[in-house]
Amino acid sequence: MRRLAGYGVGLLLLLCGVWADEGISPLAPRYEASLERPTRTRGVYAIRNVTVHPMTAPPIEGATVLIRDGKIAAVGTNIPIPRGATVYDGKGNHLYPGYIDALTTLGLTEIGSIAATIDTTETGQFNPNARAEIALNPDSELIPVTRVNGTTTVVAAPTGGILSGMGCVMNLDGWTWEEMVIKTPIGLMMNFPAPSATPNQGADARRRDWQSRMRPIDEFFDDARRYLRAHQAAGKDGIPAHERDPRFDAMIPILEGNLPLLVRVNSALGIQAAIRWAEEQKVRLVIVGGAEAWRVADLLREKQVPVILEGVHNMPSAESEPYDEPFVLPKRLHEKGVRFCIASNDASNARNLPYHVATAVAHGLPREEGLKAITLYPAQILGLAHRLGSIEVGKDANLVLVSGDPLDIRSEVLQVWIAGRPIEMTSKHIRLYERYRKRPK
Repeated sequence: MRRLAGYGVGLLLLLCGVWADEGISPLAPRYEASLERPTRTRGVYAIRNVTVHPMTAPPIEGATVLIRDGKIAAVGTNIPIPRGATVYDGKGNHLYPGYIDALTTLGLTEIGSIAATIDTTETGQFNPNARAEIALNPDSELIPVTRVNGTTTVVAAPTGGILSGMGCVMNLDGWTWEEMVIKTPIGLMMNFPAPSATPNQGADARRRDWQSRMRPIDEFFDDARRYLRAHQAAGKDGIPAHERDPRFDAMIPILEGNLPLLVRVNSALGIQAAIRWAEEQKVRLVIVGGAEAWRVADLLREKQVPVILEGVHNMPSAESEPYDEPFVLPKRLHEKGVRFCIASNDASNARNLPYHVATAVAHGLPREEGLKAITLYPAQILGLAHRLGSIEVGKDANLVLVSGDPLDIRSEVLQVWIAGRPIEMTSKHIRLYERYRKRPK
């Protein structure tokens, strides 16, 4: 036993020596840039006799969608069905791409009033190396509740602090987070300290206050850039390797422009400040929230900055604004040519995503634009339009079959497919409904 222990100690010392030679700490693994995971489903499925709504083309009535190994293999009206395929008769109902919720805490929180079920926030202000997928709970009861209403893919995003951590994109099906996640990381979540608009403060006082809140952020980004330069210079002209820091490792894809910074900010002043600051820092920017984005829509369009709206069922941004300000916000952005999508920013109520869109459509957003705001547009903003967001050959078979208009709460979601696999259409809500429906009177 002592001899085996000696071998173990020797091996550990050897590995530590290798790590030391390469300047790599065994506790600070090299941070990889965004990685995509392929679909795992195998088999052939055919969904026939449906009206297909591709999102990139007009609807196709009486169509068939052929799925092979999790991917859409064919779409059309005269598609031969291979022998041995599992056939689902759509009975004339409507087939849409699975909805994409571009901002949730699904898998990271269960019961909002019980702290032990919430894992959205790390201690400290700067945690770019925090990764949402590590904390995901695949057994969350909120996941089936959400997916049986048509949402197949979500962004799980951390919150808290200034740099909250990296979000990930996951399908709402799988035994483990490794099976669920299709792209990680998707970007770095940031809570931006917007300039104050308090009228009882002078302009100089407001500026000094904002600069004092921005100073630690600028210093952190400066340190990250120095770390990146040291990392790039290691091994050149005898320059020794720099000790690795997981926080700064996580910043490298942000500073190199390979991943966006997803900045939570709502006020018009804050959005303007975030755009100027992102240009100074030379980082890619996505606005998250954007309650007053309509006030700076021209700037957003000019700078080509997309917006992820945190739902529509919100209160106005100020007491002076009309009650329907959040309801008409998507329409205003659409009319100004700003790229946007609609998200729930929720977990327990993420199932209501299509009804946020319904409210926006009722207040002037064109219906097709509303549907794209939870299918095609989030896929484009998240860099996943080659896999998600529309019903086209070669894309992942994330699909939802609906009895009518998906924006109508009376329509029934009949079946959901995730990565080509038909999902069991049950949830805690359905089980409780069935249980108490049978209760003796």
